[in-house]
Amino acid sequence: MKFNKFFLLGIFGFMISCGEESNDKVFISDDKKEESSGLTAEDFQNIDPNNPSFVSIDDTTPSDKKWVKVDGMSDEFSSLDLENEKKWFRSDWDYPVPVSMVKTGSENIGIEDGKLWIRATLKEGATKWFQSTRLHSTEHISYPMYTEASIKAAHISAYNTFWLNNGNSEDRDEIDIIENNSKPSCGCQPEFPTLMKSQYFHVDSSLTPNETRNADDFNSNKLSVNNPKRGVPWNEDYHTFGVWWKDSQNIQFYLDGEPAGAVTVGEQRDDAPFIDNREFTRDLQIIFDLWTNEAEWLGGLPPKEELKNNSINTMRVDWVRTWKLEDK
Repeated sequence: MKFNKFFLLGIFGFMISCGEESNDKVFISDDKKEESSGLTAEDFQNIDPNNPSFVSIDDTTPSDKKWVKVDGMSDEFSSLDLENEKKWFRSDWDYPVPVSMVKTGSENIGIEDGKLWIRATLKEGATKWFQSTRLHSTEHISYPMYTEASIKAAHISAYNTFWLNNGNSEDRDEIDIIENNSKPSCGCQPEFPTLMKSQYFHVDSSLTPNETRNADDFNSNKLSVNNPKRGVPWNEDYHTFGVWWKDSQNIQFYLDGEPAGAVTVGEQRDDAPFIDNREFTRDLQIIFDLWTNEAEWLGGLPPKEELKNNSINTMRVDWVRTWKLEDK
């Protein structure tokens, strides 16, 4: 996901993989699947915050396991102590022009009405004029785990991100839960306002190829027909984005309580052959940030004037909650 020595990557892409089906398989239309799901609007209004959201909708937790809250990687954002860095800290990992990530000051981050906000502001006269910030958890975690956050996107052409990473560009495991852009400026990404962009990276300097990656993007229009967040653009309401990191290879994404794509470490883009010797082995941090790029794969740059408008230049996080999966 990221640039400079730490994050200088190739073009982001996505691929939805489909397995071969047996000849006698009965195919059911999306509408019929929704009708037969049995989910009601009330189901989505009664999510238990003490467990991952999907537990209240379709509980696929193994019967011999339970979810145990990880307080150090969960936050309702009633306050934010960045000076002492007890739970969160900022880094200055940077991106190419025009982005400038800052790690000090209060212009680009804060708490308001019990919500974390991350803001993109205009740095007048600078080559790197898109000023923003990145927030990391101080704690790290490994599988099996689940994390989710309630996020409302900034309404500018930029990636609003929620992801996991260990912090080494040459040897890293990375899960990008979202890279969402609600307002692409390029005129070339019409799905972006409702497209949940999710992927993984595995980078190991001792292996060939050095990097493997794959994506499985999901459009919120494919949520169940009674899910109230179905088709709602990222900037118009808070959505719950999650990931169940099941084991060293299997990663399941969630949107508003429902499965929303999955990737397997070793899968590659563009139908490239599966790489057998790839596994996630590193403990990862939770990270939030807001950034942009002129490339079409991101959606293009926002007009500079939009960075002066705090009603649209701000990504908001209501809460983040994390659990480990443990034996009963």
